[in-house]
Amino acid sequence: MFLKTTKSNKELVLEIKNDDHIAFYNIYERYCKRLFGFVLRYIKVEADAEEIVQEVFVKIWESRSNLNTYSSFESFLFTVAYNTTINLLRKRKSEKKYLEHLSSLQQIQKAPNQIDELQFKELDTKLKNLLDKLTPRQREIFLLSRKEGLSHNEIAKQLDISVNTVKKHMVNTLSFLKSNFDNELIVSILYVSLFVS
Repeated sequence: MFLKTTKSNKELVLEIKNDDHIAFYNIYERYCKRLFGFVLRYIKVEADAEEIVQEVFVKIWESRSNLNTYSSFESFLFTVAYNTTINLLRKRKSEKKYLEHLSSLQQIQKAPNQIDELQFKELDTKLKNLLDKLTPRQREIFLLSRKEGLSHNEIAKQLDISVNTVKKHMVNTLSFLKSNFDNELIVSILYVSLFVS
């Protein structure tokens, strides 16, 4: 059994490049749930989402010698997950259970395969600035939902408030955040899907 680490992504990536299995496990534990939630937003099928997450980490391990320690590993990781997800959707676009996704993914499928890291960082900074403008309660609920992955019921229990209060805060917060993002950018679609939608 491995203990959770406080090492930075850069430190872990350096160790992974040196074939360190424990570092790889720690990166997996750090991101597997968030990646699963992100992929599930597009795929809507849990088994497929799990398969994609596994495939992403296999790709990371197989290409470990080429990992860039000077760029954002998180941005790279979600870009790989995004591209893998879209590729699967394209392969299955003729299947009935995926037809409902086609219209909503039309813009995404026409977009470039790679997401610009600079845009990702700019959005990250913008989101943090916008979060600072929220009330303490709105910010707390948003982070519990999007960062911790808690449901409305779980948040309500943790904060000792009603589910309706949680929903009200989330609706107001998401409306505020979405109104401040440029929906024309593909990277906004990715980022908003991960943290805002």
